[in-house]
Amino acid sequence: MNRHIPILMCGILPLVALYQLCGQINWQFILGYGSLISLITFVAYWQDKRRAQKQLWRVPEKSLHIFELLGGWPAAYLAQQVFRHKTSKRSFLIVYWSIVGIYQILALEWITNWRISRWLGSLI
Repeated sequence: MNRHIPILMCGILPLVALYQLCGQINWQFILGYGSLISLITFVAYWQDKRRAQKQLWRVPEKSLHIFELLGGWPAAYLAQQVFRHKTSKRSFLIVYWSIVGIYQILALEWITNWRISRWLGSLI
């Protein structure tokens, strides 16, 4: 089994949600923003890897996670694989995959018109 299938599967719900969002927000804006945050995230990982190799001041993990949270999580995965960086640090990966999970939940909620949240709210 290809080890990249899980991340590809994680892209489905957010892409469907983005497609629906394009009916409300200009798709050029979404594409531009996605490209920009992906580039910033990828470069931040590259810089961190390069600085680690040269034993220089590193990019804070908090910054990498902020870029992921802002939408750069797919680029972060790509950078992790390309640069073989941050792929074995368990505490970092827990936060990374939590961010990916948040995107899955938010996308599912958007697609279902927040039905799950409303249902959970009715239980309280």
